[in-house]
Amino acid sequence: MHPSLSVIRKRSDFLAANRGLRVARPGFVLLARPNDGKGKRYGITVTKKIGNAVVRNRMKRRFRELLWAALPEAGLPDHDHILIGRDGGVERDFALLRAELAAALSRAAQGKGDRPRNPRHQRSRRA
Repeated sequence: MHPSLSVIRKRSDFLAANRGLRVARPGFVLLARPNDGKGKRYGITVTKKIGNAVVRNRMKRRFRELLWAALPEAGLPDHDHILIGRDGGVERDFALLRAELAAALSRAAQGKGDRPRNPRHQRSRRA
């Protein structure tokens, strides 16, 4: 791991990053948000929809290696970077994922994110 990177562990930081810039790629979604001078930080999220524990852990290991290689040079300074795994991400070629992450980071550096997600509808509570 690079000494200038730190890991995001608190749920509140993950939720705050969700309100930031969003760049979607076929293998993952990158979230980037300023973090008030806390340096370059990263977090990884892979849900149970992706697969069993073996698949999820493999995807997290791949994402961790990608982030360690890319963030020191291409990461946004004083930002939180979150990678959210998508369904086809674990089968994608590693070089292709590296290229997608570089493109997503450059797009985030330009401030060009994808359109915001629609708010989820709250379920009505029955009395």
